[in-house]
Amino acid sequence: MTGTDSPDEGTHARRFGFGDGQVILGADTSPVAFQHAQDPDRLYLLDDVTDTWHGPDHAWGTGFAITSRGSGRWQTPHETYWRADGATARHRPLHGLELEVRRQVAGDRYTETYTWTNTGDEPLRITGLGVNVPVRDVYDGASGALARSCHAHVFTGGAWSWVLAEPMAGAPPLLGAIVRAGELWAYSIESRNSRTWSDIRGHLVVHPTDHARNPEAFGGQPVLELAPGQEYVLTWELGWYEDREAFLAATNAPAELPSLTAPVGAALDVRLAEGAVLASGPGDGVTSSRHGVQHIDVERDGRRSRTAAAFLAPVRELVEARVARILREHRPHERPEPERYAFVPVDTRTGLAQTENGWQDWTDGAERIGMAVLLQQARLRGWGGSDGVDAIDAALHGFARFARERLVDPDGAVRRGSRFTEPVRLYNTPWLAHFFHDQFVLYDDPADLDLAARLLEASYSLGAGDHLLIGQPEAVAAVIATLDEQGDTARAKRLRELLVEHALGFADRGTALPGHEVSYEQSMVAPLVSLLATAYDVASDDRLATALGPAVRWLHVFGGPQPHVRLRDIAIRHWDGYWFGIERLWGDTFPHYWSVLTAIALRQLPESLRDEDTERVAAAIFAANLVDFTPDGLATCAFVMPSCVDGRPAHRPDPLMNDQDWALALLLRSGGNR
Repeated sequence: MTGTDSPDEGTHARRFGFGDGQVILGADTSPVAFQHAQDPDRLYLLDDVTDTWHGPDHAWGTGFAITSRGSGRWQTPHETYWRADGATARHRPLHGLELEVRRQVAGDRYTETYTWTNTGDEPLRITGLGVNVPVRDVYDGASGALARSCHAHVFTGGAWSWVLAEPMAGAPPLLGAIVRAGELWAYSIESRNSRTWSDIRGHLVVHPTDHARNPEAFGGQPVLELAPGQEYVLTWELGWYEDREAFLAATNAPAELPSLTAPVGAALDVRLAEGAVLASGPGDGVTSSRHGVQHIDVERDGRRSRTAAAFLAPVRELVEARVARILREHRPHERPEPERYAFVPVDTRTGLAQTENGWQDWTDGAERIGMAVLLQQARLRGWGGSDGVDAIDAALHGFARFARERLVDPDGAVRRGSRFTEPVRLYNTPWLAHFFHDQFVLYDDPADLDLAARLLEASYSLGAGDHLLIGQPEAVAAVIATLDEQGDTARAKRLRELLVEHALGFADRGTALPGHEVSYEQSMVAPLVSLLATAYDVASDDRLATALGPAVRWLHVFGGPQPHVRLRDIAIRHWDGYWFGIERLWGDTFPHYWSVLTAIALRQLPESLRDEDTERVAAAIFAANLVDFTPDGLATCAFVMPSCVDGRPAHRPDPLMNDQDWALALLLRSGGNR
């Protein structure tokens, strides 16, 4: 049925302007696009023509309910009413529950109000409500993503909730949705599987509650109790914003947290807005005697909000606990020599080492090199833990032998693992080259420095100049400096030339970055910034400085401004739990250890590109990553953030300890807690 509130009848999409942009409502009144003249090619929402895996089941505003009377979804309304300023749609998700969605433009805002009403004769318990908000967070290659896609920064903090669609190029306008009535307590991800793969974040779903599927997620999910005739109302307001600061100012936050971490036992600085009070907290004030994440509840005007901070044990304590556990559990002593000196993943549920199983991300090489690097960094500081530095020395000499004999091919290529044969994966080379460089620093064996240089020289022969390899600029710079110190200036000069040539090549590419294992990602852009900054430090070429400007903008926007320790400034990564974990959950990983690459890149910038926030952001990223470690040496390779992923409960750490030690290793290597 189509209502008669307006003479504007028909089944075609209609455009409604708000601010300097517009929303296009489809025939069922659901938004199919948001557009702005300042960035006309930007797709703020998924489009079923461009994104063929997207369809009407996940259109904006569709969703589901799980209740004491059963479950249901809503999509096509049974009534629609069009008005000059918008439209209203009515749905019946299930018997005895009705939903009215009112959409309205007024001035510079577009507002949606969802009203669920218990039309039955008995009380209704709602244990699940999900509303689709399909922001187009898609990596369709670097040029395409920068031109058309948005990062979706989501904060579901009860009454303090919002979604920010930020163009991946880091330029305005930003599209923000701010909850004004009702509460959101979780978000989930759908359509994350082998069809959508790693370039697509999936469909975002926000929840007034996700209790039915994951009652403990995000600090606990409520149950909504509706008496007969009672309503639950959720309203959000959308607007266009020039920058994050303007958007955050509009959110009317109940509290400000300048820092989201504090040492165990210290007080966290929580600045409450007028009328706001702490509703719950860890004891007297906001503090904790235990390492880890702590939820903080705030009440204002009868509405509750929630965020999370972390109280952190000393870095040395965390490092020495990991060192002890690595030495005790992560070495496959049952293997023959030299394989027994490798490092492998471990299942925290059983303490059992994980076999490779033909899975490339469970090998005894590649990212597991991070465990050896952490041992080195501890040893460089004389940190030995319960096993002492002698045990670290033995482990490092053993791993160096294993790497020489089982990971390095005659042409200088580095294998992914001792038993894993595949085409050359250049990522592995700078990690191992930097390891052998640091072996030389520790033990003064010239063969180690020679191998480090040879691996990097081979990487350029194998095509590294066309790649943005994690750690390549840092490894090359370290080897150059040490070669110069050792008097091998000719070899250092050649590596320096290769580094600058590499950087200038990428300075000339603009947005046309080559796809890597993911078509576009933070761990391409952070190495790009590191490459340009490191080469600029060597060559001071203006082309490098010019290219750094946009690259730094692209890098910044991977991390959002959410006031949550797992989210603020932490780069979005939505595939690592699947590849590195044991539970095979795709979903967002927050924090993922490669988020520290942003911190490293920011600290490498020339002074002209730094500002007052540069070091704050870098330090905050490193600190946030400490939440994935415990004082007894346990860790997780992936905390999968959403409440559910394709209906499977998440918001929990994957049980596998695998590749996460890079977070600690790179914190130390970058000079942290020296």
